[in-house]
Amino acid sequence: MKKIGFIGAGNMGEAFIGSIIKSGIFPPSSISASDINKEHLKFLKSQYDISVTDDNFRLFTESDIVILAVKPQQMVRVLSEIIVQKAYNVTRRKLVISIAAGITIKKIEELLYGPLDENQRGNLPIIRVMPNTPVLVLKGMSGLSPNRYVTQEELDAARTILEATGKALEFSEKLMDAVTALSGSGPAYVFYMVESMIKGGVDAGLTPEDSRTLSIATLKGALALMEELKELPESLRAKVTSPGGTTEAAIQVMEDGGIKKTIIKAIAAAVQRSKNLGQ
Repeated sequence: MKKIGFIGAGNMGEAFIGSIIKSGIFPPSSISASDINKEHLKFLKSQYDISVTDDNFRLFTESDIVILAVKPQQMVRVLSEIIVQKAYNVTRRKLVISIAAGITIKKIEELLYGPLDENQRGNLPIIRVMPNTPVLVLKGMSGLSPNRYVTQEELDAARTILEATGKALEFSEKLMDAVTALSGSGPAYVFYMVESMIKGGVDAGLTPEDSRTLSIATLKGALALMEELKELPESLRAKVTSPGGTTEAAIQVMEDGGIKKTIIKAIAAAVQRSKNLGQ
């Protein structure tokens, strides 16, 4: 697979482009991108020395790997504009990777496979991926799920691309909505928690700057401790929570407020929304 193309080159698409170049998986000369924002395309060309176009069909046709990095709400329109072209066919093997939240493999197959015969469908394997925003700093977490035509070599190629931006795990597609809700949306839950911690520190008399520094450093330290010790979070929390101490007082308020139940309900709501996006 010599050429990789991105249909959609916003924040996530650009993050993958930058990480792929940095890791040496593909040279800039083998990367192309299309986007509705022509000014952004000019920036990508000057920043990364890649090829750019506003012609999605041309990019799709010329690429060996196609990354669908458009918003979920745009997916049907973008793919429909490709498949209605008279020259649309798959005469050589091409891997399609979608990173659009909630869009099922079935939905992509209905669009891309519609005009194709069985042989051509077999030459167009599809992998559904759910990355999260920390890919922007090469600390991402991605879940991936292949369809029936994906070979092990193609799955390994997709994993290599994803691991250039962080970690990647394979799942059956029925779990991808859960992956989306937990990992894809997860960074926002953490930001919300830190936002609350900062506000609590400010209300207690700290400056916003000091409260932010303390909150972020505490979060980083706690995560590093959990990774290195490989203990369950419940066990680590118990070690910090001395009877009658300050931590116990804080945890009790969270328990009384139903924080854990609320977070669990929030993830369930995100799962349902992911399912709705795929319909």
